[in-house]
Amino acid sequence: MKLKNPFLTAGYAGEEYFCDRVEETGKLLGAIENNRNVTLIAPRRYGKTGLVSNAFARLPEGVAGVYLDVYATRDLAGFTKALASAVFGALDTPVEKAVSVIGRFLKSCRPTATPQSDGTVKFSFDVTPGNAEATLKEVFDYLKARKRRLVVAIDEFQQVREYPEAGVEALLRGYVQFVPWISFVFAGSRRHLMSEMFVLPRGAFYQSTQILNLDVIPFDRYLAFARKFFSREGWKVDEGAFRGLYDRFDGVTWYLQAVLNKVWETRTSLLSGEQIEKAVAELRDERALVYHDLLAAQNGASRNVLAAIARTGSVREPTSASFLSANGLKVASTVRAALKDLSRKDLVYKSDDGWIVYDRLFAEWLRALP
Repeated sequence: MKLKNPFLTAGYAGEEYFCDRVEETGKLLGAIENNRNVTLIAPRRYGKTGLVSNAFARLPEGVAGVYLDVYATRDLAGFTKALASAVFGALDTPVEKAVSVIGRFLKSCRPTATPQSDGTVKFSFDVTPGNAEATLKEVFDYLKARKRRLVVAIDEFQQVREYPEAGVEALLRGYVQFVPWISFVFAGSRRHLMSEMFVLPRGAFYQSTQILNLDVIPFDRYLAFARKFFSREGWKVDEGAFRGLYDRFDGVTWYLQAVLNKVWETRTSLLSGEQIEKAVAELRDERALVYHDLLAAQNGASRNVLAAIARTGSVREPTSASFLSANGLKVASTVRAALKDLSRKDLVYKSDDGWIVYDRLFAEWLRALP
C-alpha cells in the first residue's frame, strides 16, 4: 500500500519506506540463520525497532518473529507477563487449541485469550510477584517442548537490571542457553548497562552473543532516501538544506523522519533552512506542555544542569571550572549529583561527544526559553 506521507515516525511499512541499514540487516539475519544470539545497542530513536522489523520481514519461511518491549516493566512479574503474552501470541493455532496448549504448560497463572479482528489471538496473563519465577519456567518449558524456530527480540533489555529481584540476568541466561533453536535479540539503549551485562567478564551474558552497535545512517544514504520520494512528486531536496537538518540532529533517524514528515506535508520542495526551522518549531511547540511539566518536575539543581547542557549542545567536562562559571553553576559535586539523577531518568545521555540532552527536541525547547 502506498503511503500518503512516506516519512514514518512510528511503525514499519516495508522495505520501500525503510532507509538503508542493509549491512546491519544482513548481520542480524546472518546471526539468526546461524543460531547466534545478538546484542543490539544504540540510543533511543536510532531505529533499533525498525531494524528488527526489517529483519523480521525477511525471515526464512517457517521462522516466526516475536517482539516485546520491556521498558515499562518494573519487576520479574512484568517481564514474565510481557514475554508470555508475546510468545503465546505468536501461536498460529485456532483459539480453542491454543488455550488448550497453554493450559497444559501454565499451571501458576490463568491465561485469558481474546480473538482479534485480524484473526490473531491476544493473550493476557495474571502474573504476580509470587508466581513470576514459576511462570517464567513454564514459558520456557513450553518453548522447549514446542521446538519451533523463533526469533525473540527483547527491546530495552537493560531494564532487567532495575528489577528488585536478585539474579534475574543469571536466571534468564540459564533458560536461554537451553533453547538453541530460538534466536534472541537483546536490544538496549543504555550502553554502559548493556556492556556490563554482555561485554564485561562479570556480566551474566558475557561472551554469549554477537554484539551489534547501531550508528546513525550516513548522510549521503539518507539524502538519497529523501530525494527518492521528493523526486517522484517533481520536488527537489537541496543538499545544503538537508545537511543543516542532518547535522542539527546528529543524523538520528527519528528526528530526521519527523522533520521530513512535516516538510512533506507542505507539498513542496525542501530548499531552505527556513523550512527546516519552521518544521522544528512546530514539532517543538506540539510538545511544549509535556516539556514544561517535565522541566517543572526536576529539582532546582537538575533543572539548571539540564538547561546548561541544552545551551551548550554537548559537554565533555560538565564539572570543569569553565563550564560551571559559564552557566552559573557553583559546586562540582552538585553537578555530579544532578547528572546522576538526570541520567537515571534518561533525560541526559553520555555520547561519544560528551553529555547531551537525550531528547533533542527537548533541548531545542530548552534553548528557546527566555
